[in-house]
Parts: sequence; structure tokens; C-alpha cells
Amino acid sequence: MEIKRPLILISNDDGYQSKGIQALVDVVAPLGDVIVCAPDSARSGFSCAFSATTPLRLTLRSRRPGVAVWSCSGTPVDSVKMAFAEVCPRQPDLVLGGINHGDNASVNTHYSGTMGVVLEGCMKRVPSVAFSLCDHSDDADFSPLRPYIDRVVRQVLADGLPQGVCLNVNFPLLSKVAGGAAPLTDFRGVRVCRMSAGSWQREITTCHHPRGYDYYWMVGHYQNEEPEATDTDRWAIDHGYVAITPTRIDVTAHEEMARLSAMFNA
Repeated sequence: MEIKRPLILISNDDGYQSKGIQALVDVVAPLGDVIVCAPDSARSGFSCAFSATTPLRLTLRSRRPGVAVWSCSGTPVDSVKMAFAEVCPRQPDLVLGGINHGDNASVNTHYSGTMGVVLEGCMKRVPSVAFSLCDHSDDADFSPLRPYIDRVVRQVLADGLPQGVCLNVNFPLLSKVAGGAAPLTDFRGVRVCRMSAGSWQREITTCHHPRGYDYYWMVGHYQNEEPEATDTDRWAIDHGYVAITPTRIDVTAHEEMARLSAMFNA
């Protein structure tokens, strides 16, 4: 009887050509058959957006034994939906997002197209994991991440994840970790942690065009609102740890159900 290798679907929000997604394919290709279906160009900040009024196109970019790479003209979530409907020969055993160029910790979770990928996979009842590195460089070095990604993927393939839960995994940039006498050469370890409370401040930069009108850049500065809390993703990243945050699809504030029911239920 032929034993099928696990089928792993990979997408991102940096585009199918990004170094991060190529690095992720290289890590997981020995663990299963890989299908990449990712946007044809960068779609950062698209969260769970999908194309309700625009037709989409799929393009096969490359194929080699065990790995097929497709691009989609839409969003990260479009890419996952299209892969499930048109590309995957069966339901994937695992959905992966990333490796993202830039972190997706704290409230960035809500904006991230990389997280949109795994939230979509999770809603389709497939174990799903997002990987992000705190480095926006196009030529970021993903090599230190390899053993940690391999470990996480093997574990999730073996044990699965609870229904409705996906993983948000964020890696610090070793050269930027503060508090040491010298730059770190490896991560200090892994912390399973909660999302940090934070917000974006001074988000709009106004510029004036020579032709007489104003235009605007979305930039901003992140403010950690609980910098001393040691159980958060932001603390872990800032101190050189790999942060793993279990993330739920269900956003219900269950602790408020009884109180609000007493207020509003007729």
C-alpha cells in the first residue's frame, strides 16, 4: 500500500518570488509534497481580505519533483482559496504562511496577510502556522530559523492543532536584540506566549507634491503598552526568544457573555 507524503500548502503576503517563501519551501520540502500558491506581488497588510468583485488568475511558475509553485493575482487569502479549489489534489495536511519579511507580533496579527493565510487555513480545519522574521530586508538571512521551523512543522504534522487554533511564530532579528555584550548568534530559546497589548502611533506622514497637492504615507511607530510583562510575544522577541502565540479563530469575548446577557437579553 502506497503511503502518501503529507501535502503542505504555502502562501505569504510578500509574493511568490520573495526570499522568505523560498527559504520556507527549502526547509519543509523534505517533510512532504509542497504546493506554493502566493500573490504575484507584495500584498502586505491585506489581512483576511479577498477579491469579491475582481476576477482572479492563476499562473504555474515552476514545477520540480515534490514542489509546485503557483502565483495568484489576488490577495493572500485569495491564494489559499484558489489553491484549495483549483490546485491541490486533496485537502492539505498543513497550511504555512511566510516566512514574512517583518514581524507579525502583537496587534500586527490583525493587519497581516501572512496571518490571513493561516487564519484561512484554520477556518478550513487544517492545522496552520505562520512564520515571521523581524527583518524587512529583501535579502534577510533566514538560515538561523531553519531548525526551529523544522521542529515546529514536524511537531504539528505529528500531533496536529486543536480545531480553531493556529500558531503565530515570530523570530527576532539576532543583531538587534538588546541586553547582551555582543550580538546573539542563536536564539535564546522558545517561548509560548500571549499577544502583547500595543498600538500604532503617528501613523500618517503627510508630504506635499510639487504639483500642488498633498499625499500621505502609512508608516507609524509601534508602542508596546506593557513593556514589563514577560509573558508576551513582544517581550520574547525583544529578549532574543522565538515567540509562539496560539491564535484563535473565535474572537468572542466569552468572559463578557453572562454580564451582557443580563443587560440585553429580553
